[in-house]
Amino acid sequence: MSASKQKTFFMLGNAILAVCLVMLFNMGTLWQHLGEAAIAIWVVLAAAGIYFIMQDKRESNLPD
Repeated sequence: MSASKQKTFFMLGNAILAVCLVMLFNMGTLWQHLGEAAIAIWVVLAAAGIYFIMQDKRESNLPD
């Protein structure tokens, strides 16, 4: 995978996790409007953010 694509995945993962952080600060309001779907959306977004960050770790540059 090219370095620019890895950086794109890493930045996308961080952006998604930033949205998760904002959601946590507003979880009370979101819970009132969406109910249990608010936490389900948060879990899915957090998992997607971690997935994209970990895409950067698949190919190691360490010597054997």
